Amino acid sequence: MSKFVKGLLTEEIRQAFDGVSSACVVELTGLNVKQQEKLRKDLRAKSARVRIVKNSIARRAFEGGPLAPLGQSLEGPCALVTTQQSVVDVAKMLMEAAKEFKKLKLKKAIFEGDASLLTIEQLAKMKGKRELLGEVAMLIVSPGRAIAGCLRAPQGKLAGCIKTLADRAA
Repeated sequence: MSKFVKGLLTEEIRQAFDGVSSACVVELTGLNVKQQEKLRKDLRAKSARVRIVKNSIARRAFEGGPLAPLGQSLEGPCALVTTQQSVVDVAKMLMEAAKEFKKLKLKKAIFEGDASLLTIEQLAKMKGKRELLGEVAMLIVSPGRAIAGCLRAPQGKLAGCIKTLADRAA
């Protein structure tokens, strides 16, 4: 491959992964076409994309960006799985797919451009974006709920006392 073609491919990959800071690396070798299509269809349902890359070109394309640590770890036949949604949900889906497709190899993952790489299994054990937002919402609401409970308690006691006095008077 000429330097010119490599330069074009590098630029194309750089543009394709521009703004992406989280990705999973898998190896699709061993999966037949039908299995690969099913996996790609399931990933598309989660708004994820699978792209097979040439390692040396991907390393050059990722250089200086958030995916640089991942580029340095690329070895053997690799496919990158990226999403604009939660990469944790995609990692969980890949774990399920690995149970179904025994020849699917799960390699490394990068989360939000963090220099320390994770295995896909570690990433799948993390909480997803929706779970974290739910916990934050619960933490925000809990002090208000406690205050409301404290404010209602004296009124309930007062109403009980008045009812008892009314019952005695009658």
